[in-house]
Amino acid sequence: MKITGFRSLTTVHRWGRPVGDANGFVAQGVTEVPVLLVETDGGLTGVGLGAHDEARRVFPALDGQDPRAVTTLYDRMLAHTFKSGHAGTAFGTIGAFDMALWDLKAKMAGEPLWRTLGAADRFVPGYASGLDIALDEGELVRLYSDWAARGFTGAKLKGGLDTERDVGRLRAVAEVLRANTRSPALMLDVNESWGRHQAVRLLARIEDRVELAWIEEPVRRWDARGHRAVGRASRTAVASGENLTGLEQFRPLLAADALQVVQTAGVWGITHFLRVATLAHGHDLPVSPVGYHANPLAHAAAATPNHLVTEVQDTGSPAGLTVDQAIEDGGIVLGDAPGLGITVDESALAAPEVDAGWTRPDGPHVRPRDAGLRLVPESGPPGRATTRSPAGTASAAVPGPVHRPARTERTARTERTERTERTERESTP
Repeated sequence: MKITGFRSLTTVHRWGRPVGDANGFVAQGVTEVPVLLVETDGGLTGVGLGAHDEARRVFPALDGQDPRAVTTLYDRMLAHTFKSGHAGTAFGTIGAFDMALWDLKAKMAGEPLWRTLGAADRFVPGYASGLDIALDEGELVRLYSDWAARGFTGAKLKGGLDTERDVGRLRAVAEVLRANTRSPALMLDVNESWGRHQAVRLLARIEDRVELAWIEEPVRRWDARGHRAVGRASRTAVASGENLTGLEQFRPLLAADALQVVQTAGVWGITHFLRVATLAHGHDLPVSPVGYHANPLAHAAAATPNHLVTEVQDTGSPAGLTVDQAIEDGGIVLGDAPGLGITVDESALAAPEVDAGWTRPDGPHVRPRDAGLRLVPESGPPGRATTRSPAGTASAAVPGPVHRPARTERTARTERTERTERTERESTP
């Protein structure tokens, strides 16, 4: 069987809630989901998920090849991007192709990918993670009550902008999860929103009041000394790695003994996860995949000896995708459908909404100018510090980053208005 081509599709995931983190959030709760289909001359199609903007540049490395040679083809794709480098969008594209190739390999074997990879158990332990920075405490409790009903005993909350709010939210979720365990596992993800000058201090403030299983990305992803400093000063394990692309980016952090939990992102592919897991295993460290639509890395996690727990971000699936798995018993129960178990109904795919999704300038994939440079808690989301209740009384707003435009982006009209208002204030007795 030979690879003959690929097709690129897009659908959406409807979360039913705002989703995001300390860098911003998507208020509509609708995000785009790129789907990559790899075609063969044998009639089988491999499914990969994740952004793949460099597909046309990378595909010549796969054209005409036997899809069963997955790891060789992975290195072939890396070699194909040698001059310009394989980070960023290139690495995402390689990951999407890699996912589709593993899907094909297992389909050719007529078995689910978790069996192809050597797993003995279809169950993958998980923790709940609602991308929940924009939810108030009542909404948060309702969301994690659903997770508790599915047997989950651990949860990761988004925070980092206001430690008092973070503590209150962590305590509220802990109470919900105590329906399943006396001592829930709580994680806090601040998504690189702290600077090294404040991370130790802010984490200590939280640790004094809540027991954390780990703190995630407390400083910039590449800051080995910063991660090590946080880990040495705290009782909490330090987790990071989802934004690192390639073993060469993990090596400095592991050499510095800067991480206690090694993570990888679902969009970087199966082979990358397996290699990072092996590297971590060699350092006696656990690995934990970060969640993505349809939980594709769960198949590899099931076959990994040092797998700790997998992030599960939602119980639903993107429009037009059916996934052979169940979210129950505190984790993911993988099915028996061949490959990744993802079926694509092209007639049911949904087009992304205009000006929506992750890449909005106020969304979580755009780093605010003051990230890591704040000395006091955030007062509210962009443009306002409080919201108004129906009764007209002020209430605490959802903390959120301020995506301030550069001065060159401000219009002449705005500057004229500000000058006029300033003149009027100065002339008023």
